[in-house]
Amino acid sequence: MSRDTAWQKIFEYHRMDKHDFDSSPYELPNSKIKEVSRYFNTTSDREVRVLCKMDTRESRPQVFKDRALFLLPTTNSSYVIVKGEGYIDIPSIEKTTEIYTSKLDYSLDTSSVGDSEMQHVDFAYASSLIRTALQDESLVLTIRGRKYTPTFSFRVGQSEIKVASVQTEVDAGYEGRTQVVLVEAKPAGVSNTIIRQLFYPYRQWQHFTKKQIVPFFFSKVANEYSMWRFEFTDPQDYNSIKLVDAQKFVIRSNT
Repeated sequence: MSRDTAWQKIFEYHRMDKHDFDSSPYELPNSKIKEVSRYFNTTSDREVRVLCKMDTRESRPQVFKDRALFLLPTTNSSYVIVKGEGYIDIPSIEKTTEIYTSKLDYSLDTSSVGDSEMQHVDFAYASSLIRTALQDESLVLTIRGRKYTPTFSFRVGQSEIKVASVQTEVDAGYEGRTQVVLVEAKPAGVSNTIIRQLFYPYRQWQHFTKKQIVPFFFSKVANEYSMWRFEFTDPQDYNSIKLVDAQKFVIRSNT
C-alpha cells in the first residue's frame, strides 16, 4: 500500500477532513493511527514510525500536501498535525569552493572505508575543518546519538504546541568555550528538511547550557564538504529559523 493511500484511509476513518486546521492542530496519538493501520497488509504499512517519517516536503502523503499540513511529535506516542510551513530549504551554495588543508600530518586509513554521513562528519572534524569553518578551535565532540527532550512549548503560527520527552538524535554535537554546535548530516541532493530536526535538539540543549546553540547542516557531495549554519531568532517560534552562513570545501591532505 502506498503512503498516500494509507494516510487517506487514516484521514477518512477519523474524519479529519472535518477538522479546522486553521484554528488548531489535530492531536493524533499512536493509538488512533493503529486503529486504522492494523488492517493494512504489510508490517511496514502498519508501523507508526514508518508512516510518520516525513523528513522532506516531498515525502509527505498527498492529503498533507493538499492541505499544507505537516506532522510533529509531541511525545514518543503522540503527534500533532499542523497547518503551516514545516520545512526549510537547503539552498545551493553559490560561493566558490575553498581548498582546506587538513591539520592532520598523517593519513586516516579507516576513514576511507564506507560512505556514510556520520563518517564524513567525523573526517571533517578530525581534519579540523569544522573547527575552522566555525572559527572555534575549542570545539570538542561531546554529543552523539539518541536522547530525550525536556518539556517545552513553542508556536507554529498562532498554534501553541507542547512537547515532552520526545526522542531526538544528532549526528554530532561539539561543545566549545562559548557555543554548542549540533550537526544534522544528510546525503547528497537533499534540497529541504523538516525544521523539527534542527529545532527540537536546539530547544533540548538550551535547557542544559547557557552557551549559544548553533544548528548546523552538513552534506558531502562528491569531494565537496558543504556546511550551512542556521539560527533561531526566537526560541519560542518554530518558524524563526534563518540561514546565517553557507560554505563548501575540498579537503587537501597535509601528508
